[in-house]
Amino acid sequence: MKREAFKMYLKPGCEAEYEKRHNAIWPELKKMLSDGGVYDYSIYWDKETNILFACQKVKGDESSQDMGSSPIVQKWWDYMADIMETNPDNSPVSIPLKEIFRME
Repeated sequence: MKREAFKMYLKPGCEAEYEKRHNAIWPELKKMLSDGGVYDYSIYWDKETNILFACQKVKGDESSQDMGSSPIVQKWWDYMADIMETNPDNSPVSIPLKEIFRME
């Protein structure tokens, strides 16, 4: 098991819509992530900066950040592009974060 964390950027005024869309995450996307080994996945919002902080546990070698070639993920990116800062392919601007401390 490995853990990964990354940050993304929410457009101002879009927090309610972001939460609404994630509360209704597509079953096929959730299944793909789970089948791919992603679990215990949380996203937090920093109200002051509009930064989204995501952390997840992964069984295997791929995290959600490695699944961008999937048509389901690409469709999700297109769906979310209007409320997040994105790259030209509509993937969210995502910056990996290095773990520097862990207490078990």
